[in-house]
Amino acid sequence: MLKRFLRHLFMGRWRVHHLFPDAAMQEITAAIKTSENTHRGEICFAVEASLSPVEIFQKKSGRDRAVDVFSQLRIWDTEENTGVLIYLLLADHDIEIIADRGIHRAVNSATWEEICKEMENAFRAGLFGKGVVEGIKRITHVLATHYPSAGGGSNELPDKPVIL
Repeated sequence: MLKRFLRHLFMGRWRVHHLFPDAAMQEITAAIKTSENTHRGEICFAVEASLSPVEIFQKKSGRDRAVDVFSQLRIWDTEENTGVLIYLLLADHDIEIIADRGIHRAVNSATWEEICKEMENAFRAGLFGKGVVEGIKRITHVLATHYPSAGGGSNELPDKPVIL
């Protein structure tokens, strides 16, 4: 637990900006915007450098935090319950995909885990922006299969990545 505490303590917010410069954030925004034109889902990408000391001592996992963020960003509040959160916790090298209940009924967790593993491989190669964009493309395929666009849908969640 001490090792994790120190890792989070020294993982500054500056690291997010280093790994995801403005150009990468713009590419991610564009990928989400393009994606949402092909299906009725809503995608949100959120990245966080580290957890608070209280969360570390509570032994909060990346998955637990992703569920909190899913709620805080109101991703569950889409008309068709088709929100998807891609959450990255840098200090733990943890990527989580949380899908709303509408999507969860149609897509099994193994699909999301496979996408997360592919993103992790890109991150290990230092390709953070590209890894997220490729993950969005994979999620796009899944959503377009189960929730194809009906044309003229509304954009219920911001496309811009969220830095926590």
